[in-house]
Amino acid sequence: MLNIIRRFFAFCGEENRHKFRLSIGLAVLQAMFEALKIPAIACMIRALLRGTVQTKDVLLSLGIMLLSILGAGLIKSKSVMLQTEAGYDTCAKKRIEIAEHMRYLPMGYFNENSLGQITSVTTNVMENLENVATRVIMMVCEGLLTTALIIVMLFFFDGRIALALLIGFALFLLANTRLQSAAGKLAGTKLKADEKLVEKVLEYLQGMAEVKAYHLTGRKSRELNDAIAANSEINTDMEFALIPLMSLQSLIAKLTGTAMAALSCAFYCAGTMDALTAVVMVISAFIVYASLESAGNYSALLRVVDVSVDRAQEILDTPQMDISGAAITPDTRDIAAESIAFSYDKRKIIDGVDLSIPEKTTTAIVGPSGGGKTTLVNLLARFWDVDGGSVTLGGQNVRDYDMDSLMENFSFVFQSVYLFHDTVANNIRFGRPEAPMEAVIAAAKKACCHDFIMALPEGYDTVIGEGGASLSGGEKQRISIARAMMKDAPVIFLDEATANVDPENENELIQAIEALTREKTVIMIAHRLKTVEHADQILVVDRGRIVQRGTHGELMAQDGLYRNFVSERREAASWKIK
Repeated sequence: MLNIIRRFFAFCGEENRHKFRLSIGLAVLQAMFEALKIPAIACMIRALLRGTVQTKDVLLSLGIMLLSILGAGLIKSKSVMLQTEAGYDTCAKKRIEIAEHMRYLPMGYFNENSLGQITSVTTNVMENLENVATRVIMMVCEGLLTTALIIVMLFFFDGRIALALLIGFALFLLANTRLQSAAGKLAGTKLKADEKLVEKVLEYLQGMAEVKAYHLTGRKSRELNDAIAANSEINTDMEFALIPLMSLQSLIAKLTGTAMAALSCAFYCAGTMDALTAVVMVISAFIVYASLESAGNYSALLRVVDVSVDRAQEILDTPQMDISGAAITPDTRDIAAESIAFSYDKRKIIDGVDLSIPEKTTTAIVGPSGGGKTTLVNLLARFWDVDGGSVTLGGQNVRDYDMDSLMENFSFVFQSVYLFHDTVANNIRFGRPEAPMEAVIAAAKKACCHDFIMALPEGYDTVIGEGGASLSGGEKQRISIARAMMKDAPVIFLDEATANVDPENENELIQAIEALTREKTVIMIAHRLKTVEHADQILVVDRGRIVQRGTHGELMAQDGLYRNFVSERREAASWKIK
């Protein structure tokens, strides 16, 4: 139990750890003020036993009681405020820390770890720590410390009652150890079930169009229902496993309080304890029971807190790419690769590739699906690190750059565009959040998207749906190009930006791409002949190797994949529906 609390405090960071510790200290002070009710009652009992109740007895008792109520109330208010601030601040900072950490993880991490798992950590897990953990840690610490404080105080009144309480406290902690063990066996399974549920919900919602189009409603619904049922089952199993041990804890707390009251009465009847002390001991028994009951009820969730910390820490402990390079501004933007190799899941994807891309030239990468085109581009842009060989920018190994200074050289226009749930203007200025509106409009005009933006309900202030759901494919592509123009990086990576665009938008999109790539180093993954034939060099990639390279004319003069590629495209273009 103490180890879990210690790990949680370590997770919180120094500033919030101090707030939690101060809150616990105030909670103990609050318990001391609450305990002042005992001498307040004792004053009146003493007067009653004396046979005369004087005004000063009433006023003294009332004064102590008021001090107890006001002191406990004010301190509790400050204590709760501290723990609330610390809880929310911890989780806010951890969410930001996780997001910043993921910026520098290799792209392979996002293939190995589902969106559901990452989403669950940043939502469910962090919410557990934000709300549940804060409450659990504070109530457990407060209950245990208050009980320990009462034990110490009772040794000054009557060692026999204090010893009985100490034995009951030890039995309570023993039962709690069993409870923690049982909870620990199920807590990990519970969080995995939570992750699976989030994953299936996201999958179902994001794939709704496909689910309807291919009539998968029943099967996908069953998968979602199965995840919901599994989540319900593990929560039920957890309750059934923990309820008997929680009941045992509660029974021990009750029996401890009962034993204290019974022993006090017995000692009074035997003449070895005066009436006033006996009454104080009985009242203390009720306070002890309340403290132990509170600590016991919440302690069952400590393992969930512990596993939640583990889940969040797993992401933070995932090794980042080495980003400790220098802030370098290269003299040229020549890109070169020498004998680079890369494997994924022990499968060789890129195998001994050499290439040279001079500054301000256009290089097209073509080849069959699954041949390694996208992986090669990801290695050149350092989305992944090569397993062997080297990639250089301006003659300098890309690993020598810190990640931010390297990415300043690159802009990307992907085939699949992601736009954020924000205004059109903020999506365009994503790479330069401080850019003035004039620059946003200028980029939009160059990207041929100013006219359709102005036709939107709020123009540039129109909030578009998450992922750009409210825009067409061509409109999203042109906003993506405007975003790249705003960054104005010297190297442009294009992943067949016109592949999924309707014909009426294609001409405008091509104009936008020409404006974007003017006087830039361009590396494009291409599937269309018109985007390939004017490239300065064409690289044909197959099975992780460059099997052909040259200009369009040079490659057409050779028998090989490229000529077959062009012939197939021309044949497909000549098809007509009669």
